[in-house]
Amino acid sequence: MFWVRFLVLALLSQAGVTQTSSSPTHASAPPNPTEEQPPLNTGSLSFPWSHLRLPENIVPLHYHLLLHPNLTILSYIGTVRLELQVQNNTNWVVLHSKGLRITTATVLDQNLAHLSDQVLPVLHNPTHEQVAIFSPRVLTGGQKYFLLLEFGAELGEGFYGFYRSTYRTSTGETRTLASTHFEPTSARMAFPCFDEPSFKANYSISIRRSPAHTALSNMPVDQTVVLDDGLMEDRFAVSVRMSSYLVAFIVCDFRSVSATTASGVKVSVYAAPEKWEQTHYALKAAVKLLEFYEKYFNINYPLPKQDLVAIPGFQSGAMENWGLITFRETSLLYDPTTSSASDRLWVTKVIAHELAHQWFGNLVTMKWWNDIWLNEGFATYMEYISVDTTYPKLRVEDYLLDTCFVAIGRDSLNSSRPISSVAESPTQIKEMFDTVSYNKGACVLHMLRHYLTDQVFQIGIMRYLRRYSYSNARNQDLWDSLANYLYAGEHLDLTTMMNTWTLQTGVPLVTVARQGSRLVLKQERFLRTTHPSDPAWPSLQQGYLWHIPLTYRTDTSTSIHRHLMTTLTDSVEVGEEVGWVKVNVDMAGYYLVHYDGPGWDDLIQLLKDNHTALSFMDRTHLIHNAFQLTTAGRLSLDKALDLIGYLRSESHTVPLLQGLAYLEAFYRMVERMDIPDTYILWYFRGVIDRQTWSDKGSVSERRLRSELLSLACHLGDLPCLEQAQRSFTHWLDSNSTLSLPADVTETVYSVGAQEDSGWASLLHIYTLSLSETHKHKILSALASSRDTNKLHRLLELGLEGEVIRTQDLDSLIVMVARNPRGHHLAWSYVQKYWSTLVDKFQLGSFSIRNIIIGTTGQFFSTEELTEVRVFFESIHEQASQLRVTQVAMDNIQKNILWLQRNLGTLRSCVKQMCVNILQCTHTDLLS
Repeated sequence: MFWVRFLVLALLSQAGVTQTSSSPTHASAPPNPTEEQPPLNTGSLSFPWSHLRLPENIVPLHYHLLLHPNLTILSYIGTVRLELQVQNNTNWVVLHSKGLRITTATVLDQNLAHLSDQVLPVLHNPTHEQVAIFSPRVLTGGQKYFLLLEFGAELGEGFYGFYRSTYRTSTGETRTLASTHFEPTSARMAFPCFDEPSFKANYSISIRRSPAHTALSNMPVDQTVVLDDGLMEDRFAVSVRMSSYLVAFIVCDFRSVSATTASGVKVSVYAAPEKWEQTHYALKAAVKLLEFYEKYFNINYPLPKQDLVAIPGFQSGAMENWGLITFRETSLLYDPTTSSASDRLWVTKVIAHELAHQWFGNLVTMKWWNDIWLNEGFATYMEYISVDTTYPKLRVEDYLLDTCFVAIGRDSLNSSRPISSVAESPTQIKEMFDTVSYNKGACVLHMLRHYLTDQVFQIGIMRYLRRYSYSNARNQDLWDSLANYLYAGEHLDLTTMMNTWTLQTGVPLVTVARQGSRLVLKQERFLRTTHPSDPAWPSLQQGYLWHIPLTYRTDTSTSIHRHLMTTLTDSVEVGEEVGWVKVNVDMAGYYLVHYDGPGWDDLIQLLKDNHTALSFMDRTHLIHNAFQLTTAGRLSLDKALDLIGYLRSESHTVPLLQGLAYLEAFYRMVERMDIPDTYILWYFRGVIDRQTWSDKGSVSERRLRSELLSLACHLGDLPCLEQAQRSFTHWLDSNSTLSLPADVTETVYSVGAQEDSGWASLLHIYTLSLSETHKHKILSALASSRDTNKLHRLLELGLEGEVIRTQDLDSLIVMVARNPRGHHLAWSYVQKYWSTLVDKFQLGSFSIRNIIIGTTGQFFSTEELTEVRVFFESIHEQASQLRVTQVAMDNIQKNILWLQRNLGTLRSCVKQMCVNILQCTHTDLLS
């Protein structure tokens, strides 16, 4: 208790408050700790607020926060002095607090004089994570007051609030640090606050630490004071106005590397001391990307510094805290000796995403979490714009299609949601950080940018950011900023257009048919789990209409034709002489296309005759649409397989990877059945044989090599297995000092892990490695074992959290689930340890959603669907709060329908392919 009082006195002294007078008209200290003050009678008081969201009658202006974390006893104490603006007369201050011990509450007037000599009651509403402080004197509207709270808590064991983390040195020493993660609703777990995005305020933060540690926060240190007990107190500069979820602080012993941008911003990258060498690429990328954003937005980064910190225990990929971005180590650290080309691209994209947030999210914040896509959709899309400019050799545009394909995968299920959706409880809010907000948000913005033109889009974005700087915005504010111009001589009703994309669920399917010289168009909601012949179809289509910016190309012109489709049916003139039509050029639009009549046959023939007549993005788009329509029962499987027959002549990595992904998905769906898998090797024999076991080529070429060789070895391709085994043996014989090509390392490890000695060696090396990227490759290989005892052991190690960190447990469960020998093992594990997993990761978190989707996504029988449904019913209280449970069941239903619709056709096609393979082999032998 002495520490708490000491912190209070220090906080008041920093504010210029003295203890020399007890007059109510002057500033005074809290009541003397040796004299107990009579508490107010709380018997007649009840909690004054019944809503999840806070009342708006009091607004926070400034937090003075002083914290003292103890990394030995793993707890902390603190005080916060909140400067408040009272809007209407009230006796109550209601704010957020979760898991905190609030020991003292005091209300002061604007002169820092106490309003009461009595101990003020603090009422708790744990269900809503709120506390209420009662003031016996009315707080008058239009006046400023101060609320002084003393509190303490344990450093959290999970990944939210103010939590503890550890890392192990090469000598085996375990070291502890304390870090924060507040988004979306966990600042309240660290200190009492108004924990909603619209309550922006300034923050003055002070942290006490030992001399052996470093303290970091959003702003640079303004002053460091040596205290009498040998502790250091770092007092950070006053922050800009920001939301509570962006506050951050860390106490650690990390090392850093720094550089300065052209505009004078100091950029630093921090990591555990022995991982310092892995920080240099991130520093270079961060400086380059920060300078790009300053130019693109035409708004200087507003803080004097930007820190990027690799946290050893971190649940998500990264968090955009203003001036102090925190990362999972695999998202920030790059080791040239063990990191692949894909790893480098990932690190660059994550840094680009988080730096984009410094404007989209931090400078301008959504009003409420229903519009979180304004943060995440923009940051995701800006990854592509920024990295394409700053690192063109990474070919980041090759990956934008994947982003949209993933969005369509979710959006074509009945269980999808609108981009802007209702979210009130913390669990509902956490679930908003999903594919719809990130991927679909990015793809809708990509479509809008192409529709408006790059220049108009960029000008509108700059207008939006300037207009709402240090404030909050809604969907409508963005449309108003973008639409303030004349389009084709008329004012564009952008709001009406974009509301069809953000306020209604799903993705449209445009069916096109040739009628003479016209192209007849029809739009509908695309669903993979419901067919037009189903009785439920009309109700699922009721009321759906999109304003679709159509684009198309024909064989008679290289021009891109445009048409805004605003009705359910429409038509455009293309001319009698047109042979083929490709709609949605380069998939700039977020919609699928179905070609009625001979349309698909025309395009299939085009790909066979001259596939380069279409761009690689158009070829990839056709492959994706064809197989999506097959899943929905709208296109025959043999037609889709006929379309990808041209891939044996394809040289571009993106369509090759797309075709490979579908064939691999088919294989994994039916590998428990008696269906040969040689057809995949037949499709890709030529391109597999062209691969080298090296790290040569572009990022896309290296990614293709990694995927192809991994699948070839998994399918038992003898040359692949022999090469991988030789490489693994040489690597082990060198005592793991031999440097394997990073792009094939995981494949080599996976082959080696099938033997007992190889598996044991890899697990041992996993415990010693200082590269989290390297460890991830090893873990994936370990989880590929065909020995269920080994898979069970991995899951046990993940649950213990020592050898395999808790942050990697969700990924491990999914890895095991993708192993045919681990499907049901992983699902049984989730059912058995469900409560433990929720305690570790929080309900609604990405990790819980990843576990649910990852373990059930391999199921394709009605029995498995029933088992999953029964389990969700057994945890009804939790499952009813989650959208992801319905998504999981929709996915299983989709798999069941796919088999019902396509299994017979697949058997016939594979049989014919096998005949073709035998004929080709026979011909080769004769020649």
